Amino acid sequence: MGGSHRRVPSVIYNPSVPSVKRIGILTAGGDCPGLNAVIRAVVKGALHRDSPIEVVGILDGYSGLVEDRLQALTESDVSGILVRGGTILGTTNRDNPFQYTGDSNTDPIDRSKEAIATIERHRLDGIIAVGGDGTLRCAMEFGKRGVPVIGVPKTIDNDISGTDVTFGFDSALTCATDAVDRLHSTAESHHRVLICEVMGRYAGWIALHAGMAGGGDIILIPEIPYSIEKICDSIRLREKRGRNFSIIVVAEGAKPLGGKYVTHGHYRGMDKRPRLGGISHQIADEIEETMNDEVRVVILGHLQRGGTPTAFDRWLATHFGVRAVILAEQQKWGQMVALKGTHFGDLPIAEAVGQLRRVDPKGGSVMAARAVGTSFGD
Repeated sequence: MGGSHRRVPSVIYNPSVPSVKRIGILTAGGDCPGLNAVIRAVVKGALHRDSPIEVVGILDGYSGLVEDRLQALTESDVSGILVRGGTILGTTNRDNPFQYTGDSNTDPIDRSKEAIATIERHRLDGIIAVGGDGTLRCAMEFGKRGVPVIGVPKTIDNDISGTDVTFGFDSALTCATDAVDRLHSTAESHHRVLICEVMGRYAGWIALHAGMAGGGDIILIPEIPYSIEKICDSIRLREKRGRNFSIIVVAEGAKPLGGKYVTHGHYRGMDKRPRLGGISHQIADEIEETMNDEVRVVILGHLQRGGTPTAFDRWLATHFGVRAVILAEQQKWGQMVALKGTHFGDLPIAEAVGQLRRVDPKGGSVMAARAVGTSFGD
């Protein structure tokens, strides 16, 4: 799919067509293992029907709609992409059509009418939008303007409400757990405190699960503010027991009791969201000032987003893609696919956005971690 893209023939838009004949798909927001699996499932699921549905790829997220960059997708285009990370359609974090900046630093403007015109020009009967909270918010706004849209939740942070899990999370978790496993040998050999900082923004799912799976001694998550004194107490207690090393798994959105998030700049775009990250260096400095222990920091960053998706994420993404096609065929617009327990269903996009799914500080996972001696710095 590299290089120049095939133009989709422009035709007169006819909103009265009773059946779905052509749908578009876009991926927006941060990249995530499993995106290609969704694209593949949508294309193959749409073509392998009694009444096949054409699928058109919208390049680079919502900016592809604004700037009219589309590409017809066939089975050959999605052959072999199941195991690939990233997305063959491209993605961008700065492409809210209602507050559009593109790649410039100019003031944002509303270019949603241009995006809608592209949909009409290419006779798309609906759009499948694959992304996180921001992507789904845009999808909801398009729905309010009469655009038929289906949402597919995607984020490594696992913080979208309405679904028990999002694809990409398991792959990020596997990466983080492997890192914690590897750090154990170095920490134990050198009698050090090692801090592994993971992603998650304001939700501590990656840190909690990786910390539990990797045997982290201290887990710091946004939902449970920490005290540096309590962290040092936990380290001292381990040393008294003859364990002269400690592994701390910290979420990028963790913060001290009564303190603030650690950030470094902002994302480009209208919302100016802060870039979280670097809290591990602050914690390391405070531990070294309080104790004589030597502390080292590892920040995984975008390593968690890359690489081959796990089997679970490929399975989940395939289910989501197929379910999205079914919803489009049934013209259940305005819905988001979701997994609840073992059931794949859907719910209104409006019920999923604007409320993050976060770790319950008194939930089963936190209680289980505490039961085996894990400290949360509180």
